[in-house]
Amino acid sequence: MNLLSQLLEEKMMGLKGGLYHQTQIRLAFNSNRIEGSRLSEEQTRYIYETNTLHLENGDSTANVNDIIETVNHFLCFDYMLDVAREPLSEIQIKEFHRLLKNGTSDARKTWFRVGEYKSKPNVVGGIETSLPKDVHTDMRNLLNQYHQKESVTLQDIVDFHYHFEAIHPFQDGNGRVGRLIIFKECLANNILPFIIEDENKFFYYRGLKEYPRVKEFLTDTCLSAQDDYLKMVEYFTNK
Repeated sequence: MNLLSQLLEEKMMGLKGGLYHQTQIRLAFNSNRIEGSRLSEEQTRYIYETNTLHLENGDSTANVNDIIETVNHFLCFDYMLDVAREPLSEIQIKEFHRLLKNGTSDARKTWFRVGEYKSKPNVVGGIETSLPKDVHTDMRNLLNQYHQKESVTLQDIVDFHYHFEAIHPFQDGNGRVGRLIIFKECLANNILPFIIEDENKFFYYRGLKEYPRVKEFLTDTCLSAQDDYLKMVEYFTNK
C-alpha cells in the first residue's frame, strides 16, 4: 500500500471519516496542543467537520489564534501532501510557516515576518538557537547535508528534526512546522509517519533536549508514536 497515494486520493474525493480525515484532526489537535492551544480534540474535530466551533461545558470563550491556527494547520497538511514527493526545500518550509501563521495576531507584527526567517534572537528551553543572521546559512547547510544521503532512514528524519529545532528558524511555529516536515519526509521515503501526541510531550521535549547526548530518547518516542499511527493505518487498510 502506498500511504501517500491513499491520503491524496481521500483528500481529492473529500472522503469523510477515512484515514485522511482522522489524520487531519489528530495531527492538528496534538501538534497545536503541544504548543499551548487550549482547544480539545473534539473541538478540533468540530472545526474540521463543520467549520464552526463548539464551546464545551464550562467554556464561554476560545482563543481566536487557537481557532485560526487549527484551520491553518488543515491547510498546511494539504499543502504537505501536495509537495510530499518533491525534495524538501526552504521554499516549502517557509510556506508551511506562512500558511500556519497567516491571519493570526502574530501576522500583524511587522517584525514577526510570517513566512520568513526570524528577525529576533530566541532561546528555547534555556538553549540558545541560531542567531537571525545565521539562519539562512544554517538551514541551507542542514538541507544540503540531508539531501546528500543516498537513502533516508527514520533516524535521518529524526536527526533532521532535532537540528531544525536547534536552529529554530522562525520566531514562532517551529515545532509545528518541524513535525509537518517529519510527516512529509516519512511519506516521501516510504516510511510510516507518526503523530507526537500531546500526552507524550514531556518525553518529546526531553528527547530534543538530550539528543546530543542520548539519541535514543527522541528516537524511542518517535518509534512509539509510529506504533500508534500504525494501528490507525491498519484499521483503514484491513479490508
